[in-house]
Amino acid sequence: MKEIWVYIETFNKKVKKVSLELLTKANELSQKLGAKVVAVYIDKHDLDDTISKYGADKIIHLYSKDLQIYNSQIYTDALYNLIKDNRPHILLIGATSIGRDLAPRLAAKLNTGLTADCTQLDLDEDGLLLQTRPAFGGNIMATIICPEHIPQMATVRPGIFEAKKLEKIPEIEKIEFELEKDCITKTLEIMEKNSLLKYITESNVIVAGGRGLSKKEGFDLLRDLAKELNGTIAASRAAVEAGWAPQEIQVGQTGKTVKPKIYIACGISGAIQHIAGMKDSKCIIAINKDKNAPIFKIADYAIIGDVYEIVPKLIEKLRTLKQ
Repeated sequence: MKEIWVYIETFNKKVKKVSLELLTKANELSQKLGAKVVAVYIDKHDLDDTISKYGADKIIHLYSKDLQIYNSQIYTDALYNLIKDNRPHILLIGATSIGRDLAPRLAAKLNTGLTADCTQLDLDEDGLLLQTRPAFGGNIMATIICPEHIPQMATVRPGIFEAKKLEKIPEIEKIEFELEKDCITKTLEIMEKNSLLKYITESNVIVAGGRGLSKKEGFDLLRDLAKELNGTIAASRAAVEAGWAPQEIQVGQTGKTVKPKIYIACGISGAIQHIAGMKDSKCIIAINKDKNAPIFKIADYAIIGDVYEIVPKLIEKLRTLKQ
């Protein structure tokens, strides 16, 4: 039987949400392919209970008592040996910082193709994985196949698919491995970034800024609002290209896809590429001086006015309510 493998990324004894999203998608694909879904992870901690709630037919747990945190060479070598022996049909990996480091290393060792930052996955009539991703700066969507090599590999952006619980009683395999003594790389520490720049794909509240902010300092104001809402900040492509915000918090077709409970768009006109990355937010609040801004067409609440007048009033009101 063919197998669809999902690499389960873990950190601090927790499973990354994107990995659970990919398990859900793998189950959907497995119905068309008649395949088994296999979850594989590397961690000294046992996280089988969490993983088993999202539809894995089999869980492979690689561990080493000496392995503390992610190491590119060690993880690549351990997974390479496992994949080479089992030859899965498809391998899916989350497009996280670690996923973007690990996937190309694996693909190179396995002599197979890799499509990065996919926004959609499907199967054709021959069982080939249709891997869709933005191309040419997000101006077109390209669908890519890898017909000559397996596994067919793709990294997928967080937030694209929904993680749905599907409890099974999976087969569980534990594999202990020894660390290579001649490993040339060593991870000393994984450092946290500013909390307002972290995990925009997992935040319930996002305050996003666009070209309408007119200056980099506008994001200081958005940070204050995000802090009051226990949320995080994001940016449009225009704001990132202007140098006002880092690319890692860009939302849109060429950035992150997010589905927060509340998305506050400040000075964002609403280009199609941006809307593609946030249209599934539960509640969209748009603030813009232009009453004809396209963002208002998808907004649940529209506020026509100057961001620099409205946001300070929102912050003041929130602080008053907290007293």
